[in-house]
Amino acid sequence: MIAIVETVAGTFAVDLDDESVEPSSIAADAAASPSLNLPRLVAAAAVGATVVAVVDAKPPILVSHDAGTTWRDAGRGLPPGRAVAVAGDDPDTIVFAARNRLYLSRNGGVFWTALAAELPEITSVSL
Repeated sequence: MIAIVETVAGTFAVDLDDESVEPSSIAADAAASPSLNLPRLVAAAAVGATVVAVVDAKPPILVSHDAGTTWRDAGRGLPPGRAVAVAGDDPDTIVFAARNRLYLSRNGGVFWTALAAELPEITSVSL
């Protein structure tokens, strides 16, 4: 799976399996963020009933698996976030963008892995 990451220095394609990074001419998908009534909301992404919100709080992520009816916090130990993306074909796959690093969860936000690549300041991410 490839993440398209827009940064202040251009767009990059990051392979989530082998963690390779290459410049890209593909723009990050500008999918509309879901309308959420959450305080301190930074970014949000939704696929089906799964909604992931990046908030200006600790931990920086809220996850809902019932279209926003209930929420659980996630991402303890993660730095403040800039963007988030949820895979359309697998809502358990989530990419969280901090200032210059991506974090990957393949289990709905329970566990997170930092990808090795450091990028210029991240502005958006899509899958």
